[in-house]
Amino acid sequence: MDFSQFLHTAACAHLQRQSDKDDVTGPVDLSRAGTIEVDRDLYLEADARGMSLSELLECDEYDPSLPGSSLDAFGRQLVLAGIRLGGKAPTTVEQFYQQAPALLPEFMLREIKRGQAMRPELGKLVASSTTIASNNYTPFHIDTDSNTRFSLRPIGEGSEIPKLLVTEQNHSVNVADYGLALKTSYKALRYRTTSQFRVLLWYIGFRIQTDKIAMLMDTIISGDGNDNPAAVVNSAVSGTLTYDDLVSLWASFSPFEMNTIVCHIDKLKTILTLEEFKDPMAGYRFQSSGQLFSPLGAGMIRCDEVSADYVVGLDNRFAVEEVVTQPLMIEYDKVIDQRFEEAVISESVTFAKIIKEASVILNTNF
Repeated sequence: MDFSQFLHTAACAHLQRQSDKDDVTGPVDLSRAGTIEVDRDLYLEADARGMSLSELLECDEYDPSLPGSSLDAFGRQLVLAGIRLGGKAPTTVEQFYQQAPALLPEFMLREIKRGQAMRPELGKLVASSTTIASNNYTPFHIDTDSNTRFSLRPIGEGSEIPKLLVTEQNHSVNVADYGLALKTSYKALRYRTTSQFRVLLWYIGFRIQTDKIAMLMDTIISGDGNDNPAAVVNSAVSGTLTYDDLVSLWASFSPFEMNTIVCHIDKLKTILTLEEFKDPMAGYRFQSSGQLFSPLGAGMIRCDEVSADYVVGLDNRFAVEEVVTQPLMIEYDKVIDQRFEEAVISESVTFAKIIKEASVILNTNF
């Protein structure tokens, strides 16, 4: 999806409507906010404590928000600096630099995260998310080969107790660094309003999240390097997809539950036009909210990086985990000093399989 298409999405329109309401008209207590100097040292402290600047400002020694506060601690810093993000006269990027250059990196990071939230599908695919301090991670290996080894049964005197064998995988997965350089001139942005600028930042977050979904699906399909690619079942007839094929995919999940389907938009359109999908309630939900679901009760997610021949089913409670060593961050010093002619946004993340049998691929062209 390019930027012009993104501007016409419902999610972008929703955030734009929200941004118009960002200015607070009622009284805001700025007494503690006024005692805080936001500078590089504060960013360094946040890094050392494994926090974002917004999280650090909420600590007891700074400016914690009271229950029901209309603004968080960073929002109060923006108000204190006179930064208007919405309304009839939002602050321009040039005015932002003049009034509060040290707040700009965190503002950018927050808006990129809001853009990521426009692709909530990632959260529907990940069973768990773990933050570690190493660039290498060794996933669990859960031995599911024997159905009798771990099964609930009466234990007689002297009989063997059922065992679930959990070890480490043979190979660790590398947590790679991913970065994106936002390169632009100050001239191109100086007269843009923060309301316009934040839409660009939303798009960056949206694309980052879309790429992460593609990474996750590649792990599900190909495995994480531990001989654990998803099993493949074929449709009844090559080149076709029928409702019976989807039922066969669903039936292959026992004892798991196929609660999520991921596929290319072309295959998604095929599923949506199946006769069995043309249930009045299904059509009502799709037409009224755009929410996708299948006649099998599985939520459906679009990922155009998945082969157009595949329908990937998974039990999202057991299929894959996210591993993070460095959360999303931005080079704050360059943004402050160079008026971000080039700002690097980076994250260190990978995905690992949990239980191989919790994901299955239906191949429709073989």
